[in-house]
Amino acid sequence: MYEGPVNDPRFPGLRRRGFLAAAGGVAGLGALALAGCTSPSGGAADGGGKPRRGGKLRAAFAGGGASETLDPHLANLFADAARAKALFDKLADFGADLAAEPRLAASWEPNATLDRWTVKLRKASFHNGKPVTARDVLYSFRRIADPKKAFRAKASLEPLDLKASRAVGERTVEFALKRPTAEFPNLLAAFGAYIVPDGATDFDTKPVGSGPFRFVSFTPGRSAVFRRNDDYWDGAPYLEQLEFLVANEESARVNSLLGGQVEYAHELSPTTARAHEGKGQIEIVRLRNSAMQAFAMKTDRAPFDDKRVREAFFLLADRKELVDGALSGAGEIGNDLFGKGYEYYADGLPQRAQDLDRARHLLKKAGADGLRVTLDTSAVAAGFTEAAAIFRDQAAKAGVQVKVAMGSKDSYWQDTLESGTLCCYRSGAMPIESHFSQRLLSGSTTNATKWHHKDFDALYQQAQSTKDKKDRAAVYARMQRRLYAEGGFLVWGFADWILGTARTVRGVAHKAPANTLDWARFDKVWLA
Repeated sequence: MYEGPVNDPRFPGLRRRGFLAAAGGVAGLGALALAGCTSPSGGAADGGGKPRRGGKLRAAFAGGGASETLDPHLANLFADAARAKALFDKLADFGADLAAEPRLAASWEPNATLDRWTVKLRKASFHNGKPVTARDVLYSFRRIADPKKAFRAKASLEPLDLKASRAVGERTVEFALKRPTAEFPNLLAAFGAYIVPDGATDFDTKPVGSGPFRFVSFTPGRSAVFRRNDDYWDGAPYLEQLEFLVANEESARVNSLLGGQVEYAHELSPTTARAHEGKGQIEIVRLRNSAMQAFAMKTDRAPFDDKRVREAFFLLADRKELVDGALSGAGEIGNDLFGKGYEYYADGLPQRAQDLDRARHLLKKAGADGLRVTLDTSAVAAGFTEAAAIFRDQAAKAGVQVKVAMGSKDSYWQDTLESGTLCCYRSGAMPIESHFSQRLLSGSTTNATKWHHKDFDALYQQAQSTKDKKDRAAVYARMQRRLYAEGGFLVWGFADWILGTARTVRGVAHKAPANTLDWARFDKVWLA
């Protein structure tokens, strides 16, 4: 296995141990799955006077070794996504509330039946000076949808009928859809749905995008260097140069930041944050509501095929104890629904609290006194093993015996899709609509709770056929009330995503969950 920049004399703090698996990297089943304000806002790393131009920022990320690529349609890890957004653009991206906002698209308008949308492009150019056109958009999406390829955004673009879609002008695309799709803008903002030049196939020797930075050099598993695109449609970046460096070990990223070899370190632990927050050496940035933390109950098999048992398990959990213990306090409690703080979230429902007496009563009514159940977990994600142990002890107080079973990090996500009855689960930022479509419909391929209800499917289709946003929000609220009452996700918390920066770094967004537009957005960052 390639071991990265072990002996690079420029960066003695950088070391790497192994490959960061996709499940721990970005969007996907149980992973920190990837929207945006043009003006970042937040705390200390944000402020600091008038932006200044110039300088080079070095950013340390966990990487993928010698197999790394700059092909934006193959982006899988956080490092891939950060490099892709520096070089390329999407038609839309997600704001901090996970609502889609225009990027290369200047506007989008549906027809009366929501099965045909017209997208108008803004005036933007690729790095070679050629304008971004409708042909480039259609080429990019058709490349992603190629049935012979495994590009990341393929599933997200499935509602598009790309054969029937067409260019109706140099900067206008008419998209045909297979069915009414009210949340069509979410397709444009899908993770990996970047626009590349018509006919582009070579991305690792001299990639050409329309993004804020231009390509300089790339060594897989080691470094990628970019320079400012002075002609960027959204305003030239402040930085003159941007370099991404690979450091898979968190300790290496922290030590490089402390030692001055890098100015930005991605993915730090709560322990590291506590050790350095407010101490003056570096700045700690916490991106709130970045990762849902949950236990997934299989609703199609005993004992969780009885909704009284599921409700009892909701009431077994002491959510604050789980956040404090499993996340070291770096997060906030959940309420058994995905997407806290996101667009359409049902925040009016009562906060659920531990109620052991009510849990015992429900279990007795369900004939589940003295219940024994296995909780599958793994070291595949931070906090999983700790959460399993804490919940085991909480359940024991109500007479429920939870046996914790450790699974393989390599196969955990796939194993828990089909096997077992209860497992540790997490998910990153995505629109609530996408959470429904990917995980909670009868035909969803990543339906970890086996939530199969035709009436729930019908509500989703009703929402997608509803043009008025207020009316659509009411349908989503109805769906969430159903899940709150009897769903299969016991959502106990939402974890912070933690970054570290040098004290000279300004403009880092503090209100952007991981994988949204303003996360790892270096065109708005400057060095004081």
